[in-house]
Amino acid sequence: MPQLGLLHGRVWASLLGKLLRPPGAVCIGAVHSHSQGQRSMWVAEAVLVSQLKPHQEKSNFIIKTPKGTRDLTPQQMVVREKILDLVVSCFKRHGAKGLDTPAFELKEVLTEKYGEDSGLIYDLQDQGGELLSLRYDLTVPFARYLAMNKVKKMKRYHVGKVWRRESPTIVQGRYREFCQCDFDIAGQFDPMIPDAECLKIMCEILSGLQLGDFLIKVNDRRILDGMFAVCGVPESKFHTICSSIDKLGKMSWKDVRHEMVAKKGLAPEVADRIGDYVQCHGGVSLVEQMFQDPRLSQNKQALEGLGDLKLLFEYVTLFGIAEKISFDLSLARGLDYYTGVVYEAVLLPTPAQAEEEPLNVGSVAAGGRYDGLVGMFDPKGHKVPCVGLSIGVERIFSIVEQKMKTFGEKIRTTETQVFVASPQKNFLQERLKLIAELWDAGIKAELLYKNNPKLLTQLHYCENMGIPLVVIVGEQELKEGVIKLRSVASREEVAIKRENLVAEIQKRLSES
Repeated sequence: MPQLGLLHGRVWASLLGKLLRPPGAVCIGAVHSHSQGQRSMWVAEAVLVSQLKPHQEKSNFIIKTPKGTRDLTPQQMVVREKILDLVVSCFKRHGAKGLDTPAFELKEVLTEKYGEDSGLIYDLQDQGGELLSLRYDLTVPFARYLAMNKVKKMKRYHVGKVWRRESPTIVQGRYREFCQCDFDIAGQFDPMIPDAECLKIMCEILSGLQLGDFLIKVNDRRILDGMFAVCGVPESKFHTICSSIDKLGKMSWKDVRHEMVAKKGLAPEVADRIGDYVQCHGGVSLVEQMFQDPRLSQNKQALEGLGDLKLLFEYVTLFGIAEKISFDLSLARGLDYYTGVVYEAVLLPTPAQAEEEPLNVGSVAAGGRYDGLVGMFDPKGHKVPCVGLSIGVERIFSIVEQKMKTFGEKIRTTETQVFVASPQKNFLQERLKLIAELWDAGIKAELLYKNNPKLLTQLHYCENMGIPLVVIVGEQELKEGVIKLRSVASREEVAIKRENLVAEIQKRLSES
């Protein structure tokens, strides 16, 4: 950097004095009287300040969450945690172990696992030589974990966030960032026993959440592939046509047929033959009917799938859930990694909803068998058969939240059991000693962070927050060696000996 002349030095001194000098400080001497290094530092700082200033002056900056994401309020978190508690307790009841994986994976781990949905993966900027992507679901990371650690058998659950770069429809509970709850059984077992257990788990969770009537549609990818083959679909188009069929829950058959013919080049007569099958649904009798179908019964893959479905219906009957299961030839589950049985739970609309949403009330849980996914990560291609399910937490959360609004249910955002209060001034120390005793005994307790709060203010706080009990300490109580215990709901007060207070509170809480 060339030497600054005296004139330039004085100009810089003036500029830098304004930009860098703290208020009230006096600048002694000109810039030219300082060393070259100091001048360089001052110039750099001046440039930095000039770059920052326009950003500080932005007036059109909107504070918002990114598209397809949201904050959850304390009230919403209470509802969410109740849902998750019910889901996870069911997973544990069925013997699952917890597992967690990174929020992002190597890009190549996720590539080519999701078919047409691969375009929805969020890629991250290269940060040190690794190409990374945010996880799209919890299934592929689980398969990678099994292969990497050479695990051959595992029953696991995983609750975590996933990311999809799609156009979000918040009304239907669809987001770009959302939570998934997965349960999976990995290992070589006799056919359809783990698959039937997955369906039983879905029934237990959906019944426990009391969302209304529901139905679990089941199909088999081998039946679908067999159907495509006998209908005349070229093998190269199996995956893309499967992806179209998967949209039947959201689109009419007419629109799906148009997509297959006009956009994917399928012959119209082939699409019509597919239409004869995909509009069929029923119970085990439909499975028997498909065994007799002149075209489908000639396909080996389809017969294998039908045989497994017949066995599946036998097991779900023993589990007492057969009336909730429907064999539906339109169910495809568009993800590429499914290899056998697939299933999806939908809520059945009430008559009022049926008029508004004739096509779809919403999928709230789904899953299937993916026997080849682990082998894709194993250097020697060793396969570990897997089957699993995923609970649609966001969709369920939206439904539960709407129900609570409809019925006007009030939600407690804390679990505080006891509030420590005083009616008099200068009792902060006594309140602190008392609340410490309660905390040490494992009791959830609060107090107001004020030296001398008014008693009415403290009691109003308890009513607003739904805190059931108040302990009151004052001059009279100190003299008598007692503490007043007040029920917020009934407003009844009793004097309890100080040494018996914790036991009395624990007794009351256990009875409530």
